Amino acid sequence: MTFTKYPSARALALSATALSLGFATPAFAQDAAQEDTGGIAEIVVTAQKVAENVQDVPISITAITADRLEATGVTSLEGLTQLVPSVTFRKGTTSANSAIVMRGVGTITFSVAAEPSVSTVVDGVVLSRSGQAFMDLVDAERLEVLRGPQGTLFGKNASAGLVNIISKGGTDTLQAEARAELFEGQEYRLRASLSGPLGEGLTGRVTGFYGTFDGNITNINGGRRNTINGYEHYGARAILDYDSGGSRFRFIADYFEADDDCCADVTGVSRGAVLDRELGLPGGVARGVNQRFVNHNLVTRTLDRQWSLTASGDFDVLTDHVLSVVAGYRNWENTEIREGDFLPRAIVGTGELHDNGEVRTEQLSLEVRLASDQSKPFFYQIGGFLWGSDNEQDFTRRNITCNSSTLPIDPITGGRPCNVNDRTNTLFPTATSFSDVKSRNYAIFGQATYRLTEQLALIGGLRYTWDELDFVHTRAPGINATTGLPATGPGVSGAPAGGTIASGGNGTNTSRGQSSNGNLSGRAALQFKPSEDVMLYGSYTRGYKGPAFNVFFNHTAPTNAIPIDEETSDAFEIGIKSQFLDNRIQVNASAFTVTYDGFQANNFVLLNGAVVSNLTNAGSVKSEGFEIDLLAVPVDGWTLRASGAYADATVKRFNPNPATNAPDARNGTQLPLAPKFTWTIGTSYERDLGPVKVYLDTDFRHVSRQFSDLGEAGPIAAYGIWNGSIGFSDPEDNYRISFLARNITDKAYALLNVSAGQRLQIPRDADRYFGVSFRARLR
Repeated sequence: MTFTKYPSARALALSATALSLGFATPAFAQDAAQEDTGGIAEIVVTAQKVAENVQDVPISITAITADRLEATGVTSLEGLTQLVPSVTFRKGTTSANSAIVMRGVGTITFSVAAEPSVSTVVDGVVLSRSGQAFMDLVDAERLEVLRGPQGTLFGKNASAGLVNIISKGGTDTLQAEARAELFEGQEYRLRASLSGPLGEGLTGRVTGFYGTFDGNITNINGGRRNTINGYEHYGARAILDYDSGGSRFRFIADYFEADDDCCADVTGVSRGAVLDRELGLPGGVARGVNQRFVNHNLVTRTLDRQWSLTASGDFDVLTDHVLSVVAGYRNWENTEIREGDFLPRAIVGTGELHDNGEVRTEQLSLEVRLASDQSKPFFYQIGGFLWGSDNEQDFTRRNITCNSSTLPIDPITGGRPCNVNDRTNTLFPTATSFSDVKSRNYAIFGQATYRLTEQLALIGGLRYTWDELDFVHTRAPGINATTGLPATGPGVSGAPAGGTIASGGNGTNTSRGQSSNGNLSGRAALQFKPSEDVMLYGSYTRGYKGPAFNVFFNHTAPTNAIPIDEETSDAFEIGIKSQFLDNRIQVNASAFTVTYDGFQANNFVLLNGAVVSNLTNAGSVKSEGFEIDLLAVPVDGWTLRASGAYADATVKRFNPNPATNAPDARNGTQLPLAPKFTWTIGTSYERDLGPVKVYLDTDFRHVSRQFSDLGEAGPIAAYGIWNGSIGFSDPEDNYRISFLARNITDKAYALLNVSAGQRLQIPRDADRYFGVSFRARLR
């Protein structure tokens, strides 16, 4: 179904969006449903591992409800950037190479022995790898986005921030929901859930989903026009909840699978006359962010399979304490098939590079906490954390290169193709690596709050962490696949993983390393409530991210076998949370400054003409700025939202050149994917018209200029995206149909710009498109 054939549907969506934007004044991305008495409903969060009103938590936090996720059409963490201005997303060719960036800081690396800076926690379980997080959001009750270091209570991988995902559970009455969504570009999504009582104190919930999309890029290779950059996702989740009064249990099992022909790098600038003609793209090559064609003889794909088990329990003990236990097991397999030369064939002087990699990750974690009664003047929680992750990666790179060819020059392109049947002039350099990485993390932690008066409270917490990390990496020097003789090519090294004896290596195909580290981190905060509706706070937080190794395909000792030291951060933050006019207006704001020492960053270098990454302790960086969130409900049924974030995230001091001790040229430059200013405005309006209810919703998001890589390389121009929807339901909202419009102004943009425009990542919503959503409920 294509909505270009249905102008009435387009007109309806556009008209409704324009109408709803007419209501918009500065408002807030953290939305909430209204209470029956009017005003802004309270949102309960677990940002400090206990249930609290979000307005009482002395942390810069945005809580996003399930209703808000539904209204905006956000189905994965990639869509989080629509709702939280301080969050950006690093889109890689595969999910394993993607990452979340918060306040301009995030770890961008291809190493399987490095942690993200922004942690993702799903129902109390910390995910070990960034790629595990980019699955579909299935029955999320809410998302909590905690900005700044969160190491005291969450610890693992949270030096820049944290995303906490909480799932919907069982219900006391029988409830069912089914949803079907259709969008332009042959995109379909189906989801169904069923919940209800199963016995005395026992409830359950089961959810299944399926989604498919053809893609937004056309591959013209071989004279065909195949649409790529799409996906096929499906999975299921089951939850059991048991409440005996003094004890509460939850068990979760889920399964997720993805087959994405995504994400191809698009060429947006000229690569030279011959290569441009080799590509032969309709409309030419130099179209920048408007390019929607590629000519690749290998389709970049990502295959994901993930399943997990989570068991948690809360037990009332010692009269007024709660003992909480969370145990989790996760199994993730990721296969990457990557086009690395972005051309239809190898020609003389420009070779072919194709990659195939598989990552297998298993993790097991256990956390135990004891929390005292929060209603007392002094309350606390203490706990212990055990976590282990085993990661394996197989990776093969295949080249085709030639310096001369027996084939004639192509009269159309001017290029001379390599003759793949000529085993004399044409080489087939290849190499395969195997990496085995084991990570262990142990911690004890505690946090206490002392209310000096009803208005003033002191908060303090400490966490001691012990990290152990070891790896084995095996890779032989590159060989010619047809003869077995030594050969090198783009991104294929002639040195073994263990390094040559002359360079200080061991002369073998194997490199090994291990590292361990202990760290004491913590938090101190002062909280002041001059009135029931206003809370002020100031805090200092010491953040920590564990050591790493640069374990990737071309890892070569001794340089890459040197441990990359831990990354620490010192964060100062002040904030206000307030509500006015009988809780019809809510204003939250914070200002922060964070300095990171031992910042773990990727340096990009050339290896035989191909760009490869090199993770290192780059030096120190700093992020400082402010955030403001506003929410208003002037009258029942009308909600106004606005959010703004300013973050000046820059390189404070990179380590100087070890050979010359000269200062690094990147000192003072902007960090990658760190737009200085991002803001959103939006409004929602709901009206009961008797036999039907109408729902209007719209948001506009602006992102300022940013860069893709260190040293302000790969500029990404500022852009703004306007979305909207109109929906209709019966009076009880059991049945609803919504018409959706995305990128109404048809603003083209890129998420990533590598090699000065030669490799662009173009997202789905870089083009205007329309859709319709049907939802039915039984409750």
